[in-house]
Amino acid sequence: MIQHIVVVMMENHTFDNYLGTLGRGDGLELDRDGRPTAVSLDRNGLAVRSFHMPSTCQLDHLPSNAWNASHISFGPNGDNRGFVRGCGPVAMGYFDEGDLPFYHSLASTFPICDRWFASCLAQTYPNRKYLMAGTSSGQINTSFSEIGQAPPPNGTIFERLNAHGISWRNYATNLPQVALFPPVWQGNPNSVTTMDAFFADAAAGTLPSFALVDPDFIDDGSEENNADVRVGEEFVARVVRAVMEGPGWPNTMLIWTYDEGGGYYDHVPPPPAIAPDSTLPFINPAKDQPGGFDRYGFRVPAAIVSPFARKNYVSHVVHDHTSVLKLIETKFNLPALTYRDANASNLLDALDLDAKRPAFLEPTVLAAAPGRTACAEGSPGPLPPGADPLSPIPS
Repeated sequence: MIQHIVVVMMENHTFDNYLGTLGRGDGLELDRDGRPTAVSLDRNGLAVRSFHMPSTCQLDHLPSNAWNASHISFGPNGDNRGFVRGCGPVAMGYFDEGDLPFYHSLASTFPICDRWFASCLAQTYPNRKYLMAGTSSGQINTSFSEIGQAPPPNGTIFERLNAHGISWRNYATNLPQVALFPPVWQGNPNSVTTMDAFFADAAAGTLPSFALVDPDFIDDGSEENNADVRVGEEFVARVVRAVMEGPGWPNTMLIWTYDEGGGYYDHVPPPPAIAPDSTLPFINPAKDQPGGFDRYGFRVPAAIVSPFARKNYVSHVVHDHTSVLKLIETKFNLPALTYRDANASNLLDALDLDAKRPAFLEPTVLAAAPGRTACAEGSPGPLPPGADPLSPIPS
């Protein structure tokens, strides 16, 4: 029986960018030499091909994950062919097992979801709001000025849990994501706490029914550009190992995923989605790309880590961040917050809850996470011709 649901949501990478060369799931198409064949045209009609990032560091502020960039990437024909035009040529970069050994080990061992989409074609705050409230209430960007604005009409999952006496905690390195909803943050001081508390609770087997675990959002630990992605990978490795080695492991389900794609290329176009409510996106028709909340965002990496996880399983079921809400609602018989989570999948396809002996009851040994490298944040190293925004475009 699952008693503890743990979610660790990192920042700004697509399925193809991290797991495209994994060899499981619907990843990048490879040529006979094992090189990805994906290309995207720049604004001059020149092709930029998928390329391996020269290091685990990323460019500063590129690629872009803004509303306009995301919709240009999706393209007028809905074929994901506009990434270079919308997000810059570095969008075609990807990381592999040599860069992210722990993530590839995790994704090779436990079920992955190759149809987990961000909840909308927008930035961090809107997508994280979907995780906690099933809607962004119109918000499309990451702006401090919008924190606390346009509160969700039906509240958040935390208020639902409180109303039914179900425990939850947001464990944060520095900035808890419940801060997007100031009344929740300020009104639940005992439920918003530190990572030291997380590791202590995991070791004692006292994790709550629902736990959000947040990385270092301030000092480049979330994997957002311009960070060294191995810093965030090491954080997740510590979280996963703490859960697997704690006495609560036999009754735990951990979900590893990302808020949105960060502007990096993915080859699977996001399908239509059920709009969460009647609120339209806060866009300026004079300068913003048209769009609504009736389409998912780009695919993101996701894995289900639990003793009940199905061996050798890849979920092709369409999931988004509201699938976490649906899981919680299914587990505790709670009503939905919006139309989106009411109709979401609940992630249980990745588990075998009827197994006489769960496949991963004994903690699995996963590859080590090397941690920070020698690359300079904001400077990944030399990019291929045509992929470096600071280099001349080849003729």
